[in-house]
Amino acid sequence: MPQYVARAGRLLLEREAELIAVDEALGELTGLRAESAGSGAARDSAHGRPRGGLLAFSGPAGLGKTTLLAETCRRAAARGCTVLSARGGDQEQQVAFHVARQLLQPQLAGAGDAALRATLGSWYGIVGPALGLCTAAGGAPPDPQGIGDGLDWVLTHLAVQRAPVVLVLDDAHWADPESLRWLSAFAPRAEDLPMLIVVGYRPDELPAHAESFRGLPGRSGTRPIGLEPLSAQAIGRLVRGSVGEHADDAFCRECWAVTAGNPFEAVELTAKVRDRGLRPDESSAHLLRDLAAAVKGRGLITRLERLGPSTVRFAWAAAVLGTSIPPALAASVAGLGGEEAADAVDRLREVRILTGGERLEFVHPLIATAVYRAIPDAVRVALHGQAAWSVVDAGFGPSMAARHLLETHPEADPWVVQQLRQAARDTLRAGAPDAARRYLARALREPPSPEERAAVLYELGCSSLLTEPATTVNHLRAALEEPIADAALRDGIVYRLSQSLAHSDRLGEAADTVGQAARTATSAKTRLRMQEEQFMWDAFRSDEPDSPARSRRLTRLAERLTGRDLTERYIIGLRAWDATLRAEPAGTVIRHAERALRGGLPWAHEDFGFEVPVLVAMTFMYADRPGRAEELFATGIADFERQGWRGAHLAFGYALLGYVRYRRGRLTEAEDFARDGLRLAERVGRGTPVQWYCVAILVEVLLARGRTREATALAEEYDFGAPFPAAVVFPDAQAVYGELLLARGLHKEAAAELAAVGRRLDPRGMRNPAWCPWQLHLALAESHDAPDRARATALEAVDRARQFGTASAIGSALRTVAEVTPGSDRAKTLEEAVSYLERSPSAYELARALVDHGAALRRTGSLHDAAEQLYRGLESALLCGADGLAERARDELAAAGLRPRRLRTTDTDALTTQERAVAARSARGDCPGDVARDLGIDERDVALLLSAVYRKVGTDQAGLAQALGD
Repeated sequence: MPQYVARAGRLLLEREAELIAVDEALGELTGLRAESAGSGAARDSAHGRPRGGLLAFSGPAGLGKTTLLAETCRRAAARGCTVLSARGGDQEQQVAFHVARQLLQPQLAGAGDAALRATLGSWYGIVGPALGLCTAAGGAPPDPQGIGDGLDWVLTHLAVQRAPVVLVLDDAHWADPESLRWLSAFAPRAEDLPMLIVVGYRPDELPAHAESFRGLPGRSGTRPIGLEPLSAQAIGRLVRGSVGEHADDAFCRECWAVTAGNPFEAVELTAKVRDRGLRPDESSAHLLRDLAAAVKGRGLITRLERLGPSTVRFAWAAAVLGTSIPPALAASVAGLGGEEAADAVDRLREVRILTGGERLEFVHPLIATAVYRAIPDAVRVALHGQAAWSVVDAGFGPSMAARHLLETHPEADPWVVQQLRQAARDTLRAGAPDAARRYLARALREPPSPEERAAVLYELGCSSLLTEPATTVNHLRAALEEPIADAALRDGIVYRLSQSLAHSDRLGEAADTVGQAARTATSAKTRLRMQEEQFMWDAFRSDEPDSPARSRRLTRLAERLTGRDLTERYIIGLRAWDATLRAEPAGTVIRHAERALRGGLPWAHEDFGFEVPVLVAMTFMYADRPGRAEELFATGIADFERQGWRGAHLAFGYALLGYVRYRRGRLTEAEDFARDGLRLAERVGRGTPVQWYCVAILVEVLLARGRTREATALAEEYDFGAPFPAAVVFPDAQAVYGELLLARGLHKEAAAELAAVGRRLDPRGMRNPAWCPWQLHLALAESHDAPDRARATALEAVDRARQFGTASAIGSALRTVAEVTPGSDRAKTLEEAVSYLERSPSAYELARALVDHGAALRRTGSLHDAAEQLYRGLESALLCGADGLAERARDELAAAGLRPRRLRTTDTDALTTQERAVAARSARGDCPGDVARDLGIDERDVALLLSAVYRKVGTDQAGLAQALGD
């Protein structure tokens, strides 16, 4: 029988298949494949590109997973691999990123701070606190997704810089939730890196939060490699290797029977046999069952108790501390002097309970568990309390003490509350809000003093703001019921409460909360801040009782403000958004938006939400300046990433950037951004508001691309439909749903939904078809059964669009009027629509108008003009990625007896300097007014110059970006 000697001299028996799997995995990782099992050093042959992956071993306690993983580490090191190793601990499961720190900290901690900053770059302030490499800086903490991405970057960087890398995690079932979630998400990437991940765990002890880990596929397929108990022959070999070759068969078989083939128990049993001096033959076989009982459970504890009270107390202290135990710290917890502790360590080593030198470990996790569970309840609680004090005194900080305080009984101790609050702050800034909530919930049970209770409730609420807004509401409302002497604390509670109510889709309550605070505020600064919040939540409400009155108040207030601080700039930004919704002239919108931006409008401020900066960016998009909107989104997304906000915030940013691209007619890019946003939203959680908005945007993009079936399937997958959120958003979800019904040919159902949108928005004065084109879609839905009403609806949309004044809004509305208008007037109206849309950044709408115009001209018999428009429309549709529209253009060309021609090449060398400048600005999406102002020419000349550009280069605005290299 082949046998292998692992680290610490332990035999590896009957693990040939497992070791072959290890060698094969290491061979593929290093680019060398072992041709036979063994030490992993002989007869290797090159076999192509190195490949990583995942290798998992599972089985009950004592079957040799730790020994197998130790041998894996040894073989990996022998092949020149960088080995990262960690081990989950029964007592450390409450310590956030405990496993991640074991894996990564040793690889980074040796460098000085300057070198560490150079290595981590922008990730320094995000992952540094989580890995214990630096203290958290001020400002808002990163979110869990940001920490996960940062850890991914660090591990990927190590894999590339120190390749090949073998990451070994033992006792994964005891890993802390934060580390286990991260590794579970990262593991599938290992196949694309020079990295092998090897894990060992007990499947029956995986916690509820480990579902993602449980479902990971390994190199052996979809299942881990399960370790089996050893055979009688293997146990006999192990026994003879320990007590001597003279051990007879009957004795060895009885050892196998009483240990059920468990190698850990067999090793401990043979050690007992050796210590007792028993003869390893049939005469002693009847004693083995009692000896085996002493190896584990009660027998182990009885053996420990014989070592004396001080040794027992030291063992208890070590069990409370967990893994990697400093002897001095264990002595402090046990209340022992230096010599007494040293004697205890020696005795515990002799009986194979502890091992190690500067850092102590239990010989096996089974021993640690048995010792911990044997501690009397009252003593265990007291030892955890003493451990908390000792940890803080030793300089390890509140975060290390907090897990011990979780195990103590409440005693109204201010020190305990102080430590738990500080631990929660540190943990939250390290990106582990779940752990912070556990610490603060325990602090409440202590309980804190009446003066401190409101602050604890506030901190508890803040730790769950984005992930559990409904729970946050309860905590913050409870905080407001407490006596609060600090006005700043009360203001902070009210502000966070309004945020959590809004994120729970309770916008009316959010507005009422800050409205009441504004009326009772004694500080002018506080009053203005609360008014700003009320204006914002009211702007999002679909059930606002008197929207026009609120708009008038906002207008008067914004005109008086200069934008001297962030609150004032937020109010001015809200004024710009309100003007957009109400279809005030686009020049007014831009004026207020630019005022809001003077002095800065940060997206990732700790005390201000990101909603207003987003609204200001969107006003530029609706005002036909999508290039400016994209600049702001690029800045905002960079702010989110720099802050470590890579969850809901980043998902919103990507999805809305996709919406801007959709409005510009760059549909392929729009779909990519929308899908990126949805992917990020799903990391936050299913059913969250951000996921809903991402789905709405993606549905609209898919419809524009002509993929109605895919849009329908997406809507069904995510239950996109009634009931709709009680919020005014972009795009309006109910309007998008109506558009989807229309695309499916469900005209009556679509008309009902779209009419409901109008009944919701019109009383509030929200009349801008550039923002919510519900009238345009309603007119199309009505045209089948009520053509006169459809035309009236579309004409009203034109009037509203002219009031707003942007070329894209007017052109789109005119195109819809033409679509519901029969007869010869259709071509004339479409010609006007094309004229407007050529001056707009809406390339997709222009493509639709061109195809419609060409089709209308074909029906009037103007085949030459029809062909020109259809060819332009086809080319524009292809450049936009509007596949369905392109197919329709081909059909129209075929009906006219024409073949689609290849895309025309462009010759920008023929352009004058002024024409090139106008073309470049138009391709960027700038509106004609801005172009005229910046170039010092009349706005009418901009249109003339653009027409010349289109004639010379043989394309339209949709092709300018490609032609000019933008």
